[in-house]
Amino acid sequence: MKNPKPNVLTIYISLCIAASLSAVVFLLGRNVMHAGVVFLAAVVISYFFIYNALQKFIYRKIKLIYKSIHNLKLGKDVGFGEYLSDDPINDVEQEVAEWAITKRKEIDELKRMEKFRKEFLANVSHELKTPLFSLQGYIHTLIDGADEDPEVRKKFLQKSADNVERLCNLVDDLSEISQLERGEVSMAKETFDINKLVKEVFEALEPQASQRQISFSIKKGCDAAFYVLADREKTRQVITNLVVNSIKYGRDGGETIVGFYDMDENILTEVSDNGIGISEEHLPRLFERFYRVDKHRSRDAGGTGLGLAIVKHLVESQGGTINVRSTPGIGSTFGFTLPKSKEK
Repeated sequence: MKNPKPNVLTIYISLCIAASLSAVVFLLGRNVMHAGVVFLAAVVISYFFIYNALQKFIYRKIKLIYKSIHNLKLGKDVGFGEYLSDDPINDVEQEVAEWAITKRKEIDELKRMEKFRKEFLANVSHELKTPLFSLQGYIHTLIDGADEDPEVRKKFLQKSADNVERLCNLVDDLSEISQLERGEVSMAKETFDINKLVKEVFEALEPQASQRQISFSIKKGCDAAFYVLADREKTRQVITNLVVNSIKYGRDGGETIVGFYDMDENILTEVSDNGIGISEEHLPRLFERFYRVDKHRSRDAGGTGLGLAIVKHLVESQGGTINVRSTPGIGSTFGFTLPKSKEK
């Protein structure tokens, strides 16, 4: 008998006791009528005493335990009678099982966050250490007499300036992603044509792309107006980051193609390149802070390692989603959605 209710359990025990007493009476030489009377009397009396004993000493305690568990789960005190059923043992079993699952998930999440925190601190330390050590080396070299040579002085000062700029960009990106995670960045949503915005980004990045003979284009059949309701400048930042990445990791003489798709309530924008591609094992972590597929190549290409993490936050904070698909040696496609505007 699993998780019996108080009355059911009492009846079961009372019947056992009554049957035992009536059997004893019958064995002592009494007739069946005497045994029957003893059986009925024993059932009534034992039911009364056992039921009250169970309620007072067992089920009342279980109810208190259940109440404590339920209140702790809700995080506040609530009326006892609002949720308690007639089967407290089963209720307690279910509550404890659900609570155990919830706590297990919370513990796993805390462990994951602790691991993430350690990785983040290690990555921040490394990202700061690299330009700082470079600065230290250039400055000490100049102090030791290298500043007497005009060409060396100019070269080292330029390298020092580049490292200072890298540090400033890193601090700016850390500040921005921190604000995004805390929800402190406001979005000035408006209706605009995202196709037109992409062409503006193409025009701004044309000099950078021409250095590697990379061409920009809108996918065939997509060169029309696609209106979204979003923050125009934040969206520009998203598109710029994705197009810059397509230039950095594209192939010389390659191309970057942007396509637009009407997804009923959203507009999907895809930025594709025919560059080096990304292995499948790296895709799930690509939007993590400081995660780099090829650390050496990524640092040589510049950037703080926070760009895609910022892009993800900017898109999601506007009610959109972002994803990536890629094949090594063929190229990568980053796609993000934004709410479609009902006005034009």
